[in-house]
Amino acid sequence: MVKILVKKFDKKIKLPVYKTSRSSGMDLMAYVKNKINIKPGKTAMIPTGIALAIPKNYEIQIRPRSGLAAKKSISVLNTPGTIDSDYRGEIKIILINLGKKTFVVRSGDRIAR
Repeated sequence: MVKILVKKFDKKIKLPVYKTSRSSGMDLMAYVKNKINIKPGKTAMIPTGIALAIPKNYEIQIRPRSGLAAKKSISVLNTPGTIDSDYRGEIKIILINLGKKTFVVRSGDRIAR
């Protein structure tokens, strides 16, 4: 197993976890002070409040959550997004609203995996 160091920008932030024993990925959650409204056809950069130290020669991929895509028409714009091993900044997710209604992102919402 590969170790990945995680930095939380606030004590209240919940770390990503596997939801079931057979999950292949962990859900990433939004960390925002004020809700973010994403209008139809628009994008928004959503902070997660965490930074990672990924070992050399590894990457992390960010993918859309199927439930958000199917129910709300929300996707990750550059899917799969890649976080390289030399990036040490906060992980942010670029969401796009492909639906017809404004989508609201609140802190703690599961936005990607």
